[in-house]
Amino acid sequence: MTEDFRRATGPVISVRNLHKWFSGVHALRGVSLDFERNEAVGLVGDNGAGKTTLISLLAGVHQPDEGEIFVDGRPVRITRPREAMQLGIETIHQYNSLVPQMSIARNLFLGREPTRASIFGIGFLDIARMRTESTTALADVDLHLRSPDTPVDELSGGQRQGVAIARAMHFKTKVLILDEPTNHLSVKETNKVLAFVRSLAGQNVTGIFISHNMHHVFACCERVVAMAHGRVVFDRKISDTSIEEVHDVL
Repeated sequence: MTEDFRRATGPVISVRNLHKWFSGVHALRGVSLDFERNEAVGLVGDNGAGKTTLISLLAGVHQPDEGEIFVDGRPVRITRPREAMQLGIETIHQYNSLVPQMSIARNLFLGREPTRASIFGIGFLDIARMRTESTTALADVDLHLRSPDTPVDELSGGQRQGVAIARAMHFKTKVLILDEPTNHLSVKETNKVLAFVRSLAGQNVTGIFISHNMHHVFACCERVVAMAHGRVVFDRKISDTSIEEVHDVL
């Protein structure tokens, strides 16, 4: 994390009057929202509420038809996922984007592979560095696996989520978006993910935690934002509300 980011004030991400249409469907209807620095925000709502659409705009998968996105107070246009990553916005999808046949180390550096040397513009992968840094990155999120050379398809669902989280944290994410990260996980693995989300503020990271499980949101977030029919219908600190009150507005 850079010193400039540590000194920065105001929301890390702000969206203003976002609209998005898909084939005549008005998926986002004038959404304005701030994501503050070093907080975990639970984003909830039924299917079709607009959660996934909002996140897709922040992740560079789609672009808004109207409205603005600000990162660190500056207006940005995020046209590709790589641009989101360059801005410090990482997304861990419900079905994460790891390549099952590749090793943990190769997945952790996917798209960011370090090279030792280059001949005629063709670089040679620095395998030793990838293995060493992967081991450190995994340990930093309390994930201890037998070898960075282990293929991802040999890992459990929780371990795969851990690798995806380690990748995001290793590359100094400002905002970590977790899309239904506890789906299909065991109770033990779920608790580990929730504990990690709670720890994000201490690592100077803003977390956006998308879930249908309100108990998980209340267990790891400081604030809950509810969406319905493409609009924000509720936005409150967890300490100032209850699961029942959020359910009442959905």
